[in-house]
Amino acid sequence: MADEAAARDLAAKALIFIAQDPDRIGRFLALSGIGPADIRERAQDPAFQGGILDHLLTDEPLLLEFADWAEIEPTAVAENRRHLPGFMPT
Repeated sequence: MADEAAARDLAAKALIFIAQDPDRIGRFLALSGIGPADIRERAQDPAFQGGILDHLLTDEPLLLEFADWAEIEPTAVAENRRHLPGFMPT
């Protein structure tokens, strides 16, 4: 079962994945409303980390691409999301 540390680690991996592609990071920045200079500071904020996982969960092709890249099951993102601030059960 996932915990906060595992969720934070997965969010960090997700941010790396997103940042590796100009289109992915551009879309993330546009949707999140933050600037590129803010990412480094915000990356350690658990609420921001939850938002990174939310971003993946709202875009199934991106989620599947990330899961393949990270060599995890896509459901691991949702399982880990529950352990970060801002989680809204459905």
